[in-house]
Amino acid sequence: MFKGQPAGLFALALANTGERFGYYTMLAIFTLFLQAKFGFSEVVTSNIFSGFLAAVYFLPLLGGFLADKFGYGKMVTTGIIVMFIGYAALAIPVGDGTAGIAAMIAALLMIALGTGLFKGNLQVMVGNLYDDPKYSSKRDAAFSLFYMAINVGALFAPTAASKVTDYFMKLKGFTYNGDIPAFAHQYLDGTITPEAMEKFNALAQAQGVTDLSDLTGFANSYIETLSGSYHWGFSVACISLVISMLIYVVFKKTFKHADVTAKQAANAGVKVQELSPAQTKSRIIALLLVFAVVIFFWMAFHQNGLTLTFFARDYTEQSVTGLGSMAFDVINLVLIIVVVYGLFGIFQSESGKGKITASAITVLALLCLGWKGYLAADKTIPILPQMFQQFNPFFVVALTPVSMAVFGALANKGKEPSAPRKIGIGMFIAAIGFCIMAVCSLGLPTPDEVKAGADYTRVSSNVLISTYLVLTFAELFLSPMGISFVSKVAPPKYKGMMMGCWFAATAIGNYLVSVIGMLWGGIPLWILWSILIALCLVSALFIFSIMKKLESATE
Repeated sequence: MFKGQPAGLFALALANTGERFGYYTMLAIFTLFLQAKFGFSEVVTSNIFSGFLAAVYFLPLLGGFLADKFGYGKMVTTGIIVMFIGYAALAIPVGDGTAGIAAMIAALLMIALGTGLFKGNLQVMVGNLYDDPKYSSKRDAAFSLFYMAINVGALFAPTAASKVTDYFMKLKGFTYNGDIPAFAHQYLDGTITPEAMEKFNALAQAQGVTDLSDLTGFANSYIETLSGSYHWGFSVACISLVISMLIYVVFKKTFKHADVTAKQAANAGVKVQELSPAQTKSRIIALLLVFAVVIFFWMAFHQNGLTLTFFARDYTEQSVTGLGSMAFDVINLVLIIVVVYGLFGIFQSESGKGKITASAITVLALLCLGWKGYLAADKTIPILPQMFQQFNPFFVVALTPVSMAVFGALANKGKEPSAPRKIGIGMFIAAIGFCIMAVCSLGLPTPDEVKAGADYTRVSSNVLISTYLVLTFAELFLSPMGISFVSKVAPPKYKGMMMGCWFAATAIGNYLVSVIGMLWGGIPLWILWSILIALCLVSALFIFSIMKKLESATE
């Protein structure tokens, strides 16, 4: 899996891992922060969240345009610096008034701009490594590995955010409960219903409040403490960016030859692939058609930071007992990943020593899992809503060698699906993921009824875990293959811009995430998930209807 890849791939992937760890730590708690600190409704929260994601993925278009003129490496280093300033500003607790909101938006714009300069251009350099005929056959595998590295950072992010939140809450004598912020804001605004008031009283007593006549003090103190803990969580991103910059600078020599635009290569006398106007047009049209489809995938997939987080907070069990609790310990997830990679090492190692080493590591990881399972048998742990966001990156990292092995076996038989065909299959799989949500949401009250204090039974945590598993299969078919397709098909003179267009399409999809968030209120949940099912199915049918045009563009 790793054999035969250029050293520059691992340097660029690790630099990206550091940046993504900070980004996903921030994203894990962002919507919770907006509602806890400012008391924003789901509609306002959805618009801010989707607007930020749209900017994060749209600005690589600007970053690509600038990189085609001034160089990829310059934009990457500039992007890290700008992101650092943005995260530092977001970590400062300015207040919850107009000034606080303005400061938050300014910080988000800085983060989005820095990401736009960094993200797409780093991936273009990865693609440039594989323009060398020596490595060209490994392009798809390389982007799968690169994508896996992104998710290594994302895997630990929810745990980092949760540990920071939990630590600073406990300093003030509080424990996290996702129901309290909404009830606290309703109480302070004078809009709380009698049923909700009864629940708020019980929650306050559980936090150690004995004098229920001073709920105003409790409400303000809890909101301030929770908001402050989220600010500390955002500061984690600053540390991760410093590490990312160090990796990028120290190992720059391994990928320096990939930091060359088509214009720079031509000026240096390097022969650049020339395309006819017709070929250029055909390739750009093929890319634009793919971009149109992936809009709806990202609209569905990035519900993980919005409505799926709302679902985790409001509809999913708040604690888990026994062996099920093992899934919410990131160390256990890492051990499972070690077992998967160890098993692959046993079968893929070419030497007896390699097989013995892989076997020993696998057995040791299994023993550790067994020991931790024994300790967890009678253990009950609370679940913070952001913890569910660790399952998608966990499944990506664990399943990447499986997908690469399957695709590799198909390639050896000449039956591996093309990148566009994989994208279409991914859209069908995404529809299945939201079918799980639709079925399991039948009979649940609407979000408005929950806010009014309705009684209901929360669903098992396995509902969201299963959904994330299926959506991860879809992601592995679509995202790394899409990036690989862009790097391969994009005309040399427009590589930066075309990679930017991939992110611009992602940006549109991310902005459309808000559609479901804005409908989050009086509509039954199963209807909301059904909208996403329909969009994924229509997109899949469309891409299969234009498959010949897409596949001919790569010839």
